Amino acid sequence: MQLAQHTADRLTAGLSQLIRAGRHLSHAAAHELYGDLPSFGWAVLVPLERDGEQRCSALAAGLGVDGSVASRQVAALERAGYVQRRPDPLDGRASLIGLSEAGAAALARTREVRADWATAALADWTDEEADTLCRLLERLTADLAVGRPARTPRPAAVG
Repeated sequence: MQLAQHTADRLTAGLSQLIRAGRHLSHAAAHELYGDLPSFGWAVLVPLERDGEQRCSALAAGLGVDGSVASRQVAALERAGYVQRRPDPLDGRASLIGLSEAGAAALARTREVRADWATAALADWTDEEADTLCRLLERLTADLAVGRPARTPRPAAVG
């Protein structure tokens, strides 16, 4: 299906505005919840909660970041007390990273703050409208994850 140009323009402008608003809210939440903890905390802690202990390399792969980036992020979270390390029983040279009690509490508090924001933002919406938004966002996210290449041809070089 080909979107009309004005629809595509509205969609990309709306997504840009949503991303900016999300960044603003994430920054505010990180400051409110974690103090000086960087904003990546949520992204690192959620997979640990969902999937359990794991090596830093597995965490990096799941996050889609370089191992050195994940290692620095994990080290910052460890210093803040949100994660803990223990030797990997299958390979004593490696460590398993796990969510600490403080990390679990931070995630719970973050969910409370996010729920408050969503409730306030959607106060005038019906449950059906909010459900429709959720379904469409989930569909858009899944479609974006597929990584379909752009079909717009590149302009020819002028020479």
